[in-house]
Parts: sequence; structure tokens; C-alpha cells
Amino acid sequence: MYSHITLTEIRIIMPNYNTENIRNIALVGQSSCGKTTLVETLLYHTGAISTQGNIESGSTVCDFDPLEKTYNHSLSASIVSFDQESTHVNLIDTPGYPDFIGHTLSVFPAVETIAIVINAQTGIEMMTRRLLEWAAKRKLCRMIIVNKIDAPDVNLEQLVNDIKEVFGNECLPLNLPTKQATAVVDCFFNPEGESDFNTVATAHTEIIDQVIEVDEKLMEMYLEQGEELSPKQLHEPFEKALREGHLVPICFVSARTQAGIPELLQVITQLMPNPLEGNPRPFVKGAEPFAVYPDPNLHVVAHVFKITTDPFVGKLGIFRIHQGIITKDSQLFVGDGKKPFKVSHLFKLQGKQQVEIDRGIPGDICAIAKVDALHFDAVLHDSHDEDYIHLTSLEFPIPMYGLAITTKKQGDEQKIGTTLQKLESEDPCLIVEHHAALNETVIRGIGELHLRVLLERMQQQYHVEVNTHSPKIPYRETVNQVGEGHHRHKKQTGGAGQFGEVFLRVEPLARGQGFEFTNAVVGGAIPAVFIPAIEKGVHQVLESGAIAGYVMQDVKVTVYDGKYHPVDSKEVAFVSAGKKAFLDAIHNAKPTILEPIVAAKIVIPESCMGIITGDLSSKRGRIQGSNMSSDGMVIVKAEVPLSELTNYSIELKSATGGQGFYTTEFSHYESVPMNIQRELVAQYKPSESDD
Repeated sequence: MYSHITLTEIRIIMPNYNTENIRNIALVGQSSCGKTTLVETLLYHTGAISTQGNIESGSTVCDFDPLEKTYNHSLSASIVSFDQESTHVNLIDTPGYPDFIGHTLSVFPAVETIAIVINAQTGIEMMTRRLLEWAAKRKLCRMIIVNKIDAPDVNLEQLVNDIKEVFGNECLPLNLPTKQATAVVDCFFNPEGESDFNTVATAHTEIIDQVIEVDEKLMEMYLEQGEELSPKQLHEPFEKALREGHLVPICFVSARTQAGIPELLQVITQLMPNPLEGNPRPFVKGAEPFAVYPDPNLHVVAHVFKITTDPFVGKLGIFRIHQGIITKDSQLFVGDGKKPFKVSHLFKLQGKQQVEIDRGIPGDICAIAKVDALHFDAVLHDSHDEDYIHLTSLEFPIPMYGLAITTKKQGDEQKIGTTLQKLESEDPCLIVEHHAALNETVIRGIGELHLRVLLERMQQQYHVEVNTHSPKIPYRETVNQVGEGHHRHKKQTGGAGQFGEVFLRVEPLARGQGFEFTNAVVGGAIPAVFIPAIEKGVHQVLESGAIAGYVMQDVKVTVYDGKYHPVDSKEVAFVSAGKKAFLDAIHNAKPTILEPIVAAKIVIPESCMGIITGDLSSKRGRIQGSNMSSDGMVIVKAEVPLSELTNYSIELKSATGGQGFYTTEFSHYESVPMNIQRELVAQYKPSESDD
């Protein structure tokens, strides 16, 4: 096995396994369920590492990032592999904090099996529910691993009942704890034995009955002959039951004592699907489904599911090969790109270690370094026949928590932009927004912890420091009635003077209509050559605002009269006259400030319904209705002013014990209450040029 090779000892390895021997599994689950420790135990038990590390000392293979060692939690997905007998297993350890769900969901296209790890002490938690639901939507095979079975005061029998009640009777134990949870007894290959609850024979029969339901001929044989079916006979219907979600196996382990580890390895190597057996991936070409087969003789099709950027190594693209073989010197296209790149080095990953290999086969997970064109969700291929192919997009949670950032050091603006671009390429749930109208850069993530870690990474890894504040609310200004304005601009400077006089009218337009400008001057009171200058002055007010400094919208301006001087009238005079006349008209037209209203969907436990709806009402929210979701949560729909949701993700997590989340989309603008308008107007300090 190649896992002991360090970066300074890299040599080319020739994998000695084929596609049917590969197992790709992602370990997912709530934080503190023991995923990283379980991976470490599996690596140690199979001889992939000689010394078992631990989270407390920061010595695990997966949590190698300095920030992960600081937080004692996984913050990003990490890829490792090991060989067990003739099987090559790719394991992906994922973060359990809800704030880093993007890193977890992004690995789903790379695996056949999602293994949901449940902490026996805490039972079914919020992330357990959501991850099982996401895996089912993606039509991935699922299994449940109950970890920490040796913990005190756990009721494993009740936990199994809870799992069945919440997720369905298709959740069945493949093994059971025995000898007071110091060991585990197999229930699939072994029809008899003792366990701490239930009986092995009963569990064995339940599994067989569940599996044969997907194979009528086998069911008929089993019922008629009454003979025990062999694992070989059951293999194909077992895989079909997994693919259809008709069976979700439950396994018991203690990563700390290694109880159940041999049995888990047997399940992984002998029962979990290989790349030939999993459900086909939802590739499309244009808008039509495109079939991809794990055949080494076909054109290459690979999918990039993770990007990392290291100051020393550069960009690293990690991908799953779905079709064809990639070797050193392969020429690959990125997406619809017309120019291929050459594969100089091909790697397998073992945590932070990069081990060079000579080829990657269908079903395997590999990496390529220092190819700038690589990006998250890119499809790699070696023929233009595969142009316009992509994988059906995953549904990521919408990043709602925002922070506006400014540089601490003058001159670091370009450095901040480059750093944010790299970080955004690594994280599908990070959005960087540049608001020109507000002169503001905003980063948005899933929650406060998500952005806190991001800012620490900026400082530690890229040596960039920023100041942060709450994002500005994109208020707008408009008028509520018709108003007229007038201004005469007259200036004498000793030489040629400036003169321009403008009469105009402003009136409101319907929401979303924007701006209209009309020239209604007759009789040559203002020559046509000066009308664009007046409109320019009006646009200056539209951009800078009239009463509180916000962009003005939904107004119609009509210039209907004025005067000019044949010598002193100039463009600059009519720009100024138009601007001041427009300001005068606005103040006569009952100006108002508009605020953005968003349509919010808040997902919460039913027990929190009263608290949340009351809180929304206090935030000037209007409840539009509610309904139950498929996982037993309540979806509350409401219209809420955006300004009231600045820290709502933190407040919602606090009020719901971390179980609530929400999404928003812009709905419309409406006038703010007068008390808020007075506050915004009082805060406005126009520049001298605005006076």
C-alpha cells in the first residue's frame, strides 16, 4: 500500500485493482459522531497507517489542516483509501457542522454509497435527517453506521426502533452488538448467534425477507423450497435493494475499541456496491440524458467534485473517473474548452499526501495539480464528442449569512480579490458579491462559523486581513405624487458666464418600471442640444439619491420649460440646472424610501412554531402560511423586510437548537415606516457636491 509515502518520497505506483474491486463511500453525519476517528481506525486496522492518530493531538490523517486542528473538527472533505484483501476502498471523510454542508454535499457525485454515522449517545440528529434525505434524492445507496456503542447509558435497541420509525422499516441491522457492546455479531452471512437484544436468527430472517422482495423468482424459490439462500444467490438482489432504497443496512461499531470494525469491513468489501453496480449518474448532454459507463475502453469522462488551493502546491483538482482511463500524458479538455491540457502528474490522495500513480481507471478517485482551468463541477474528457456534457447540478443550501469586508491595509484590494476568488472556487456554498451601487464587497456563507473560519483562513493561509461589518441594505428612493421643480443656474466668473434655467415635473411610476425621461419643451425655450445635459444632471440625482443617499427608481421626469442665453448657456450650466430642478421637484413630490421585502421559507421543528412566528411578527414579517415537510419539519412562509434578517441565521439556530434553517428570494420593494425613514434621512450626510 502506498499510504506511507510522503511528499518527499513520491514515486509512481501502479494500482493493482480493477473497477469491480473498488468501493467508494462517503462518511457523513452530525459533528462529533466520530467519522474522522472511524476513518483513522479503518486505516490502522487495514495496515494503511502504522500508528493510529487522534483528534485531540491533531494527528489524524484526515484533519490535517491547521484550522481543523484548532477547532478539533473537520472543516472540509478529505479523501483516503486502503486495501482490504482484494478490494480497494476510497473513503471520504466529511464535515459534520451544518455550516460546512457544501463540502459534504459536493462529494456525493463521487461515491456509490453514503454512510450516515450516528452517535449512539445522541441518536438521530438534525443533520442525520437532512443527509439521508439528500442521499435519497440523489439515488445513492445508503447505510447507517451506529458509532460509540460502548458509551455509557446508551439504549441501542431503542435507537434501532427510532431509526425505523423516522426513516422506515427498510432500515435493518446487518450486525448486532453482543457481550455488552464489546463486540459485534454478523447477521447476514451468519444465521445464528447471541446478541445484546433481538436474536441473530430474527435479524437474519428480516434481512433475507427484505432483500428477496425485489426478486420475484428468488422469493418464489425461497418460499417454496424453504432452503437457506447463499450470499452468492443474494448478492444481486441485495445490490438492487440498495439501489432502490428498499434496504438501508445498519451496522454497529466502536471506533475507539475497534468493536465491529472487522464486521464493517466485511460489509463494505462484500456487500456495498462497486462502480459497476451503483445507480448511473445523472449526466446530460445539452438537455438530454447522457449515459456514462465505467468502461476502460470508452472515451474519458471524469467529474471534478473538489478544488483545493495551496500557496505552495497550487490548485489541486480532485475528480471521480466515470468512464475511460486517464494516464500520464493524457490530453484532457475541461468542459466545453477547445484547448486541452496535458496530464503531467496523476495522484491518489491520502489526506494531505499526494501519491503519484501511472493511471486512473473507471470508478477511481484521483487528482491533478497546477491546472488553472480546473473548477468545481467541471467535466474532464478527451474527445470533442463529449463536449457540452455536465452532471445534473446538486441542490446546495443558499448562503444567507453575509458580511461586508474592507481591507485593513491600503493597497491590499487586489490581494483580497484574488484570495476571495480562490476561496470561492473551493467552496460551493460561498458567494462573493460586489455591489457597485453600494460600493461594497459582501461574502455570504451558511452561517457565522462558516465565515469566521473563512476569515481565519484568509489571515493564516493568505496573510490577508480585513475589517467586517453588516452588509448595507439596498434601500431605494422614489416619490409618491406629482411634483414640479425649477432652478436657474447663473454664474459670472469675469469671462464667459454660465446660464441655464429648467422647469421640470416628476411623477411616480409603478414598482419596477425604473426611469423615464421626456422632453416636452416647445418653442425652443431650451435648444435640443442642451436636453441631454439636463438628463445627465437628473441621472446624477438618480444615482446618488435625494433624501438619504440611496438610488432613486420608478420615477418619470418631464422637462417642459426653461430659458437659455445665446452666449453664456453651456452644457455644464444645464447639467447643474437639471440636477437642482430635479431635487426641487422631488421634495415637492412626497419622497419616500423603499426597502427590499424578501419571501422567506423557514424550516423548523413543529415545537418551535409559536416562537418563530411570534419573532417574525416582531420583525414586521407577514406570515403567508405553513405546511409540513416530508421529514416532519414545518415550513413557514413569510414576507419579511431584508433589514430585519441581518443576523437571522444565528438567531434561528439559537431558537431551534441548531435545527432551523431558511432561504429567501427577493419579492418586491415597499415604503419603509415613517420612523425608519426619519432615521435614515437623519443619518445621511451629503457630500459638498450634492448640496
